[in-house]
Amino acid sequence: MRFVILLVSITVLAASCRGTRKIQTAISKSDTVLANATAKDTLKAAEKVDSVALIKEVLAKMNAQHIDFITFSAKLDVDYVGSDGKKENVNAKLQMYKDSIIWVSLTGLLNIEGVRAIVTRDSVKILNKLDKKYTARSVAYLQEVSGLPLDLPALQDLLLGNPVFVDTTALSYSKDNSKVLLLSRGELFKHLLTLTENEHTLIFSKLDDLDTKRNRTSDLSYDNYENKKGVNFSTKRRIAISDKTKLDIKLDFKNYSFNETLSFPFSVPKNYKRN
Repeated sequence: MRFVILLVSITVLAASCRGTRKIQTAISKSDTVLANATAKDTLKAAEKVDSVALIKEVLAKMNAQHIDFITFSAKLDVDYVGSDGKKENVNAKLQMYKDSIIWVSLTGLLNIEGVRAIVTRDSVKILNKLDKKYTARSVAYLQEVSGLPLDLPALQDLLLGNPVFVDTTALSYSKDNSKVLLLSRGELFKHLLTLTENEHTLIFSKLDDLDTKRNRTSDLSYDNYENKKGVNFSTKRRIAISDKTKLDIKLDFKNYSFNETLSFPFSVPKNYKRN
């Protein structure tokens, strides 16, 4: 059960970017150059045009790294520390069909399956095999748990390592040594993305809540990229989430594959108690 919540928790993205140069404002609805502008205003406008061009170039290169798929499957180790400080480790099997389904099986000691779950476009279903309980909720459960405008495609992107919640209408740009930084401000979050300068591969992502009462913040790092059949995939990730409680998660993808034939077995035994 807790690992299913972890999948939702991955919605809050990552990384610290201290010591960077001041980010220059790049996109604004009022960015127009009047005919009678002063030479100083004209220079500022030209700098903004250059920044907009740079941002468009960075976005295009970042989007070129976007992982597309029909099916995806993976086996991974999950280490996490909850707010109680207790460390736990589980093995997980993850399978997905694009825009259709996410299937998760969780095993613990002695390779005994404890949890199986399915997320579709309209529902979330969880089998707690240890306690013989079955939970069924609408897909709105994802938003209730995470507090984010989350749906199935967005969750699939998160699990693949694709950037999400990037507001391209309000972006700022800067460089820090060999890294490129993009800052967006949406309705809910301030989102800072850190990319490699050459390949524009995602290294860090950080979400900060604009609601000071909630003050959520989350950091996610992407490491150990592999190129498998032309796909750059991060096999090691770390997520640090701070809200009313704290959660530290490490994901280690042991193996993974794309576009193979998959099945998604899920049935509810008659003796299971329904929540």
